[in-house]
Amino acid sequence: MAIKIEKKITGYNVVKPEDKAAPAAASASPQVVAKPAEPKQAEVIQMHESLERPETLVGSTFKIKSPLFEHALYVTINDIVLNAGTRHEQRRPFEIFINSKNMDHFQWIVALTRILSAVFRKGGDVTFIVEELKAVFDPRGGYFKSGGVYMPSIVAEIGAVLEQHMKNIGLIHDPEMSDSQRALIAEKRAAYEAASAKKNSDTSSVGAHPVREASATTESETESETSSFPPGATLCHKCNTQALVLMDGCQTCLNCGYSKCG
Repeated sequence: MAIKIEKKITGYNVVKPEDKAAPAAASASPQVVAKPAEPKQAEVIQMHESLERPETLVGSTFKIKSPLFEHALYVTINDIVLNAGTRHEQRRPFEIFINSKNMDHFQWIVALTRILSAVFRKGGDVTFIVEELKAVFDPRGGYFKSGGVYMPSIVAEIGAVLEQHMKNIGLIHDPEMSDSQRALIAEKRAAYEAASAKKNSDTSSVGAHPVREASATTESETESETSSFPPGATLCHKCNTQALVLMDGCQTCLNCGYSKCG
């Protein structure tokens, strides 16, 4: 079939058979409905080494008074608030400082705070630090805090302070005892104290040497200063508290409820 061209030819293109079939297939195929764009999610900021320190941080300061030190230690832990104002808001430890008038241990205290602060800024799960610090033992021996809690070293108490801070900000969740467990422990403690009081009254009625009686009173007063649990209680290996007593032929902890008899 001849086609008359009345205008000037300015260019040409070779049309192949497959080029003619493509428009026909496109017109025959059903139209695809475009999906609506998904709403943008809030950017979640995670801890990492390149996260810059804000001008202001929130934190807490704890006082440590140990018989191994002449002066108290003041431990300050500052937190950074990630994703503030969103449902992903979270406080994470960012840096730690330890101050004291005692300069004898200045070097290792500065080294410890710098290493801990670097681990905090690294991000990820930093709760493992607590167990690492609490496992440090002083070769000279540990000491008992107020309440009968045993601390194997001053480093272990720094770990206990860090654990308490992480519990306060929600990084560590301590399983709480049920009301029935608390009631059972209170009942056992009352029964033990009543039995001890009866035993002491029977002993005093028989009569004792005045010097020995005075010495026993002094020891009892000393124990009451360091422990809120009955005198004679031993150390519980589960909660590290001097609250383990013998009741009904079984060792029972009056602090955490642990019992060797199950």
